[in-house]
Amino acid sequence: MTQQSPLHAGNVALVTGAASGIGKAACLRLAGAGMKVCAVDLPGDQLQAAAAEIVKAAPGGDDAVLALGVDLADAAQIAAIHGQAISRFGKIHILMNNAVSRGGHGHDADIAEWRAAFEVNFWALVETVRAFLPGMLAMGEAGAVVNVGSKQGITNPPGHPIYNIAKSAVKTYTEGLEHELRSNRDDTDTGGVRAHLLIPGWTTTGNRQHQTGAWLPDQVIDMLLASIDNGDFYILCPDDEVSTEMDHKRILWGARDITENRPPMSRWHPDYVEAAKKACS
Repeated sequence: MTQQSPLHAGNVALVTGAASGIGKAACLRLAGAGMKVCAVDLPGDQLQAAAAEIVKAAPGGDDAVLALGVDLADAAQIAAIHGQAISRFGKIHILMNNAVSRGGHGHDADIAEWRAAFEVNFWALVETVRAFLPGMLAMGEAGAVVNVGSKQGITNPPGHPIYNIAKSAVKTYTEGLEHELRSNRDDTDTGGVRAHLLIPGWTTTGNRQHQTGAWLPDQVIDMLLASIDNGDFYILCPDDEVSTEMDHKRILWGARDITENRPPMSRWHPDYVEAAKKACS
């Protein structure tokens, strides 16, 4: 039995981090396909400019697009956008948690930087799911929760532990969420709500200049939409420098640090770095 897809004209998507990059590309694509879109990001000119582009892409124009300027680090504002989105469109079929903060770097960063990063990268995601998921389940239609993780939350490269730890938490949270959703879905039901973990590769986002080797946000969205239709949970995106095969090797190398009792992060350990390069290339 083939599962139903929430990717249909007339359905509703809410995307956080919608003013640029992967979030904006998702909004443009979904709006262009006839879906109604709630574009969520920090208030300001960038969100308004993105919203104007999304309106132009939407066959329904202004009636099909709602721009919501909020600070997702504030749980009260998340509750407010839930009310606004439901008041405008009645239901949400796709919830895409894409907003991200890259503030804070080393282990010695001020604890306020740690907390600020986690408020956006993890807690806002949890609060948004808690706000929207009950209604998504109650509507009795196909739905999708897409949480945007990172390869850094899996392979844990040195240099940005705060971001890595938050994205590792997103991975674990989303795995548990899909397990719970799956356990409560009727096996004979082709609808229901499913969770997906989007794991982009090197992608040109924000206002960064595109570099050879990186994917563009539209390429990530191509893979995301195909994977939702296919029912994939892990959506592991390659880029033009790192193939899917290389990603698999790097993920497995990291897992074997545990099973082979190697030092942690042995890919970057002087005793293992050369062997890791050969094994993971």
